[in-house]
Amino acid sequence: MKIRAAKTEDLPAIERIYDAARAYMARTGNPHQWGDSGYPERELLEEDIQKRQLFVMEEAGAPHAVFAFMLGDDPTYAVIEDGQWPNSLPYGTIHRIASDGVIRGAVAQALRFGLERIDQVRIDTHHDNKTMQHVVAKLGFRRCGIIYLENGDPRIAYQFSKEDSHENK
Repeated sequence: MKIRAAKTEDLPAIERIYDAARAYMARTGNPHQWGDSGYPERELLEEDIQKRQLFVMEEAGAPHAVFAFMLGDDPTYAVIEDGQWPNSLPYGTIHRIASDGVIRGAVAQALRFGLERIDQVRIDTHHDNKTMQHVVAKLGFRRCGIIYLENGDPRIAYQFSKEDSHENK
């Protein structure tokens, strides 16, 4: 599997991946996180591509998973309730990760990608996204509390620290 920066010509494949992910989430009890509204919108994806923060995972030259990875403070992570961040070190954030089901282990691959760039990686998910909650716990992310998106929707927030992963070995 190869991870590379997404390009504008990848948009049809990326949109297909998000369609598959929304369908999977709806089938597995999480119909509200991204709903059927077409989130993430094409304009957001184009902006991510322009900022070089959208990445695809390819197998045999075809994209099968996608995620955004941003370095620096995420404004929605500034306030956390029902817990706290384990530290205030610089971090990267995985957002909008999705797979069409062809590639397995997309979250693990995105985490590895992030840890090649920075020692702390954060991610959040919807309360109903039991699949993601299971995956991030299995990978060693620490549940830190509840954050709120710009629109006020709550999300469970997690952080993975390289130092924690070394302690667990």
